[in-house]
Amino acid sequence: MHQDRKQRNVPRHSPLITVVVVLSGLAVACSNATPSGQASGAGAPADGRAGAGGGAPAGGAGRAGRGGRGAGGPAVNVETTTLKRISIPRRVDLSGTLLSPDQARVSSEAAGIVREVVVQLGTEVKPGDVLVRLAPREIELALERAESALRQTEAQLGVDRTPDRQPPPDEQVASVRQATANLNDARATWDRAEALHGRGLMSNVDHQSAETRLKVAEANYQASLDNVRSLKAVLQDRRASYELAQKKLADATIKAPVAGSVSERLVQPGEFIRENTVVVTVVQMNPLKFKTAVQEKNAALIKPGQPVDFVVEAFPGKVFKGRIAYISPAVDQTTRTFVVEAIVENNDRSLKPGFFAKGTVLTHTDDDLVAAPEATVSTLAGVSTVFVIEDGKARQQQVTLGERQGDLVEILSGLKGDETIAASNLNQLATGTNVSVGGEAGGRAAPGTNSGDGGRRGDGRGRGQANNQGGRQ
Repeated sequence: MHQDRKQRNVPRHSPLITVVVVLSGLAVACSNATPSGQASGAGAPADGRAGAGGGAPAGGAGRAGRGGRGAGGPAVNVETTTLKRISIPRRVDLSGTLLSPDQARVSSEAAGIVREVVVQLGTEVKPGDVLVRLAPREIELALERAESALRQTEAQLGVDRTPDRQPPPDEQVASVRQATANLNDARATWDRAEALHGRGLMSNVDHQSAETRLKVAEANYQASLDNVRSLKAVLQDRRASYELAQKKLADATIKAPVAGSVSERLVQPGEFIRENTVVVTVVQMNPLKFKTAVQEKNAALIKPGQPVDFVVEAFPGKVFKGRIAYISPAVDQTTRTFVVEAIVENNDRSLKPGFFAKGTVLTHTDDDLVAAPEATVSTLAGVSTVFVIEDGKARQQQVTLGERQGDLVEILSGLKGDETIAASNLNQLATGTNVSVGGEAGGRAAPGTNSGDGGRRGDGRGRGQANNQGGRQ
């Protein structure tokens, strides 16, 4: 019975023993799991006692090796450079559309049937080139009728007998000359009748007849003058009608009003078109306008004559040039921009109206600007810094960057321009880091230096402790 109680008490101590054994095993495993970089140091004693005796100092030396970038640590070897002075052209970004400065929707001024369309899409035309011809027969008949009416009026006025075909004076028109002769004859007859009647040699009836004849002659003379003046007005109207008929005949041949290329061909042969029907659209191809909108903050920078460089998607990599020609005097209150137009030469006709273009306009050039090589600038979370080298130490300085020019970047603020800055091993530098100038870029401890030694001594200590624990167990 006593033995049974003893056997029941044994399991109570078994868990404690198990925990101790497990912890001892873990301690041995951890001491043997030292990193290879620390276990490979040369010069550490082989036995556990030597490791235990020198473990703590060696570990401290290892930590000092890893902290060599800070103040008081080994100097980091860096290459340095000085700041540069550069000139940067200042530009304003533009985007807009290429337009034709002259675009004509050519209409027919006469009605008729289209007999021929001379041009096709893309045809180059000059002012006066024929675009469309209409059937002229009906217009020719109208011209002949107008000419006939004109000739009739001219004959009544005797215009055909004058060398300059201008109507003669009223008194030289045949009808007026005849009325003048009748008037003179009636006046002479009246004078004789008046004399005879005064001497009692003519009856009252004959005297009254002579007076009546004179009054009729005077009336006829005035009527002939009025008729001539009316005929002259009719002549002017007939001449206008004749010239209009001539113009209608000329309008049957539709011609280009401007130089350019045909962008639309809207009629076909055989169609009947009325007056004012658009038949062809002609656009001027050289030069073109680059129309864009500029933000109001740049209003003081944009001036006529400034050069413009731009690109279009149709010709990747090719830069086209123009020059500011027209600037709107008003700002759009909705977009807060103002319209600018640049003239672009298009001698080879490679650019087309409607192209979307993106470019810049050169406003001015700033000289003597501070710049640093781009490799000397570190940027983290949007903050840019450089390391200024002063008295053998590095000082991190925040800077504001501007435009880039090649491998240089403009420094807007943060530097005076006479500093010396680090150009290599920037990731090993911090404010207060000792630096040595010159040599190859680098500065990390090579394998087998103090850092490695510290690791090896620490490893020796670990092995000694593990062995001691094993012995105690």
